[in-house]
Amino acid sequence: MQDFINIGKRIPKMDAEDKVTGKAVYIQDLKVPGMLWGKILYSPHPHARILNMDTSAAERLPGVKAVLTGYNTPLIKFGFYKDNMPLKANKVCSYRDEVAAVAATDPDIAEEALGLIRVEYEILPAIFDPEDAMKEGALLIHEEHLGGKEKKPTNILNLPWRLVAGDVDEARKNSAHVAEDRFKLTWVNHCCMGTSGCVARFDLRNNLTIYSNTQIPALAQRDYTEALAAMGLEGKKARVIKTTIGGAFGSKLDTYAYEYIAILLAYKTRKPVKIIFTREEEFFATSPRQPAVIDIAQGCTKDGTFTFRDVRMVLDNGAYTSWGATTPSVMMMPISSLYKVPNVRYVAKCVYTNNTYSQAFRGYGNPQATFAIESQIDALAEMAGIDPLDFRMRNANTPGEVTPQHFNITTCGLRECIDVVAQKLDWRQNRGKRDGRGIGMASMIHVGGGARVYKSDGCGTIIKIDDFGTVNVITGATDMGQGADTVIAQIVAEELGVRVEDVIVTHTDTDICPWDVGAHASRTTFVAGNSARGASKKVKEQLLEVASRSLGENPENLDIRDRTIFSKLDPEKKSPLGKILRASHYTAGGRMVMAEHFYDPPNENLDREFKGNLSVTYAYGTHGVEVEVDKETGQVKILKYVAAHDVGRAINPMLLEGQVYGGAAMGIGYALTEQLILKNGKVINPDFRDYKILTAADVPNIEAVVIETDDPSGPFGAKGIGEPGLVPTAPAIANAIYDAVGVRIKELPITPEKVLAALKEKTK
Repeated sequence: MQDFINIGKRIPKMDAEDKVTGKAVYIQDLKVPGMLWGKILYSPHPHARILNMDTSAAERLPGVKAVLTGYNTPLIKFGFYKDNMPLKANKVCSYRDEVAAVAATDPDIAEEALGLIRVEYEILPAIFDPEDAMKEGALLIHEEHLGGKEKKPTNILNLPWRLVAGDVDEARKNSAHVAEDRFKLTWVNHCCMGTSGCVARFDLRNNLTIYSNTQIPALAQRDYTEALAAMGLEGKKARVIKTTIGGAFGSKLDTYAYEYIAILLAYKTRKPVKIIFTREEEFFATSPRQPAVIDIAQGCTKDGTFTFRDVRMVLDNGAYTSWGATTPSVMMMPISSLYKVPNVRYVAKCVYTNNTYSQAFRGYGNPQATFAIESQIDALAEMAGIDPLDFRMRNANTPGEVTPQHFNITTCGLRECIDVVAQKLDWRQNRGKRDGRGIGMASMIHVGGGARVYKSDGCGTIIKIDDFGTVNVITGATDMGQGADTVIAQIVAEELGVRVEDVIVTHTDTDICPWDVGAHASRTTFVAGNSARGASKKVKEQLLEVASRSLGENPENLDIRDRTIFSKLDPEKKSPLGKILRASHYTAGGRMVMAEHFYDPPNENLDREFKGNLSVTYAYGTHGVEVEVDKETGQVKILKYVAAHDVGRAINPMLLEGQVYGGAAMGIGYALTEQLILKNGKVINPDFRDYKILTAADVPNIEAVVIETDDPSGPFGAKGIGEPGLVPTAPAIANAIYDAVGVRIKELPITPEKVLAALKEKTK
């Protein structure tokens, strides 16, 4: 194995000290001179017409500087379908609809002003079940929305999510065994420790600066610039400065109404305006993971070889359209390409309802699809009389394979992941006893080398080195707590032959940093890492050229290691990096050492049939769990948890394991406890007392097993790992529960009440 100085080392996060000492500046900490506080008035109804609005009492309250509504602000449209507006006029379509906003000198005054605003509504019928919303004659959420070939008014989004490969109907006829089930997945909240917020301000030339905890600074900048144009500020600039992010997980992959409201208030008052969500707002006014109703059928031959997979989904889009409407593009991935399945059909429909609207969430639809696939694989294996372990091994993906969706599988450690989990659980010895203890496993596939959602999937990097060997890396990548800065610093340090502590990474300001498509799709290590390495190589060429004059050696005979440039032919011919740089700058003909690189991976946009090599490489993994189920209470206790992941190469094993721990913990909550409860469209558990997120005491010991396959396209062989740790958790637990007590729960979360009901039904 190559002898690395920085790669593969367990280096703490570069921002860890600032975070634990309180030096890190979150959006909650930010104060700007002259700042006003913004507050938002939300709809008290899920569906209603606005008949009249009186803001005069709020405007007269001392300390109030502005009151805005949808009737006195310019029309700004945002969202994937451009079907949302910052402040609603005429009609509201959900409880989270923003109807008015206030800016005041104090947050309490702003809150008081909201209570003085009088709004008269005509309550309209509402619809909360997406299957009901699809029916003929169902009431329309957006009367202007037309869909289908006939372009008729409908609640079904006009997104044709349909993937077909092979002949599913013929394969079904020829299958020895066919399993059919319906699975239901629920709303869940991102539960970021830091709530959402921003500060917007204008300069004297009407250029906007917005401080935000966004995970898409360059894309947000574009959205804000479009909003400025809608405000009559065509040609004015938007600058995004990113504060430390207190958790994102996909929640900040889009822009929200509160950001545009802050911009409108700041422009109206000519003062900086800050909006910070309360915890209750974070639960009902941000966008959760999308629920799904999944009908799935899978078939196999007598010997357990997959013959087909047929999946139909109905997805609750909510009242407006954000990235939640595009999750089927990722759901297709496990449906088409998890295991070798020659015949595949997938049809999904996203449907408007009067619920809150859905958003991107770690895994981006993959956890929902994988829960159905992997839960049913155990059922299908049982029908065939085959151990689920052997069934998975028989159908596992292998390097060199081209899947039905035209994914090119390069490196693939799926078999190794399955095998190590089986060993850790002592699978052959412990499975099948049905004594209240059980073991289960589930596997996953995810993008590991970017994902071409836009025309570009690229990231830019600029590197410059000062006279003392300090390496300044200016990257488009976003660190949202995952340790991207540290990984990028390790890659740059390794390529340049310096130490991680010599590298300073800047990523916070769109006026300084190059363009990037944002933190999503587990792409940062792969895409930003390759970009940083590309810039490092260019800088290294310059360094060696400068050093060749000082050392009297050809550049190709020189190298850098541990801050020293030396001759590969004569190791005694060497000089400290900083000394060579200083000498260059004090010599006639000296030069700056600086380079840039833009890396856009050679992946593909999906074609009209939703086929194409979406990612340069793919990440695999298998989770295994041992549970104990109390038959008297239905309580599920996790006794052992093993998570094995094919990571390409571990740039930083400590941070990688942290991603797996966090993902698995989030997945356990998804499986057993978490549910955003909506009653007629209203969130009724908008706090951590009633929303059952796991505490530290609830998280079991998780063993993370790293499988290295050294992907040739990744930076030093690495693949992405941000999302995979969450994806197979819920089905692994569901399979273990079935092994323990013989009941299969097909609806998340798997609560004690559901387990008891299933046990009772079983004994009838």
